[in-house]
Amino acid sequence: MKFIGTVDFAHGSSVDIDGSAVLLINLGTPAAPTPAAVRRYLREFLSDPRVVELPRLLWWPILNGPLLALRPKASAAKYASIWTEEGSPLLVISRRQRDALDLELKARGLELPVALAMRYGEPSIDQALQALLQAGARRILVLPMYPQYSAATTASAIDGVADVLRRLRDVPELRWLRHFADDAGYIRALESSVLAHFARHGRGDCLVMSFHGLPQRNLQLGDPYHCQCQKTARLLAEALGLAKGSWRISFQSRFGRARWLEPSTVDTVRSLAAQGMKHIDVICPGFTADCLETLEEISMEVKASFIEAGGRELRYVPCLNSEPGFIAALADLVQRNVQGWPVQAGEAARRTGQARDTRSRALAMGAAR
Repeated sequence: MKFIGTVDFAHGSSVDIDGSAVLLINLGTPAAPTPAAVRRYLREFLSDPRVVELPRLLWWPILNGPLLALRPKASAAKYASIWTEEGSPLLVISRRQRDALDLELKARGLELPVALAMRYGEPSIDQALQALLQAGARRILVLPMYPQYSAATTASAIDGVADVLRRLRDVPELRWLRHFADDAGYIRALESSVLAHFARHGRGDCLVMSFHGLPQRNLQLGDPYHCQCQKTARLLAEALGLAKGSWRISFQSRFGRARWLEPSTVDTVRSLAAQGMKHIDVICPGFTADCLETLEEISMEVKASFIEAGGRELRYVPCLNSEPGFIAALADLVQRNVQGWPVQAGEAARRTGQARDTRSRALAMGAAR
């Protein structure tokens, strides 16, 4: 393998580079709401062995046969129903999160540029990392935007980073956040979001906390995702002071024939309607930015199922997106996890100056250039 090196590298030049940075990673989105763009996105997404844990000999003919032949058209129509003039909601909101976090860190006197990457699609992890390295970052905090850890999401994001780093000659120092499912700032942000929703729309008969689903097999193999979803839901219910029976936890976005985590969100809202509940609220705490799974699946499909089953109104509580409370919580997470790095304003410059002085002294004493 040929490793990627530094262009026009000169001995001693590395002492001038001492920057730190933050890399936000979210799942990704098609470049456009068209069958061709969705097909490219799904091929990359569903080719990840972290996402589909089936033998390649079994999965490859399915993926590259009927699935990619039939699914992109239907999925493209769903994406088209939520697409905005600015583009994909997930990408648009993720950019706002990046910019807001960058400003918040600067306001705290921290020299920590923030970059954004998508695990699938663009901006890619490779593009974002290369930009940070070219800007002088040699310490990078990776922040996957998944509050609850799963091998299919968080671990896959780290795989994507590792795939880039393994090709580099000069590998930066790396830290990464495993999860923030029980982080106090994150829970407070969720609480504030729900209370603001209740203030605007009134309180429904039940609050449903819907998380993305995973195959049941993942839980049995030791994936902590299910347990962390339960903890987030419990902490949010406690923060809101919800009585037992006034909230539910459920799992959405099932795919394939395998048994998935239960109860499903669709079955849950139908059951609530059958019990006579007419007005319910649904929040998706596992998503940090609104996307297809929240804006289309919950706000349209699940809502229709609830009304069809006898309910009157399903009100969706938007994701945290770039709400100030959430951005502050992210900044707190970053600040705690860069302890020991030269991130205070001017600190990196002072260390660079010290390194230059050390090099000058070494050269004066006869060190090789």
